[in-house]
Amino acid sequence: MRGALIAIEGLDRTGKTTQTERLLAKLKELNITHKLVKFPKRDTQIGKLINTYLTEKSFDLNDQAAHLLFSANRWEVIEEIKKDLQDGTVVILDRYVYSGVAYSAAKGLDFQWCLSPDIGLPKPDLTIFLKFRQSENASRAGFGDERYEVAEFQEKVKHIFENFSTNSEWSPLYVDGLSIDQVHGKIWALLQKYLGGLDNGLQVFSI
Repeated sequence: MRGALIAIEGLDRTGKTTQTERLLAKLKELNITHKLVKFPKRDTQIGKLINTYLTEKSFDLNDQAAHLLFSANRWEVIEEIKKDLQDGTVVILDRYVYSGVAYSAAKGLDFQWCLSPDIGLPKPDLTIFLKFRQSENASRAGFGDERYEVAEFQEKVKHIFENFSTNSEWSPLYVDGLSIDQVHGKIWALLQKYLGGLDNGLQVFSI
């Protein structure tokens, strides 16, 4: 039996980091072997370059090159993730391929071109996408200082994310008007059936 691969996706300001932390605490409480991988993974060689790109707006890199760096960052750690899954570990991904494609396509790059470098990467067993029912909430104040933390850009990203809504593993979760505990409860309800180990093979991204 292998562990489940679970992705937590969402726009900035939807509570993704908070909910990921709550989920990890719950798994620890229940003694379920788990691991968190946050993308971009900034402590690798490629990740360090990405961190510079995100935090230093004077760092000039064209959109295609930037996208390929983010994809390469996923590929450079995927064998470690696969090994953890084979060992029965539940792997939680804080952002994954979906964010990589959505953020680059929102800059005007072709959607299929953006997906192509990730063809062959394992698909999550479950992807929970935190979103707002009311579109104006996606543009609310409070973004950070990194390159993509701009309300207008986040609205473009939101529309690109909708392209994934037909994926079988895609589970949108509206967070409007819900408390942190209520959102956590809904996430946990979606996740529970994946925690006992899976005997099917991992699917992969394809055209």
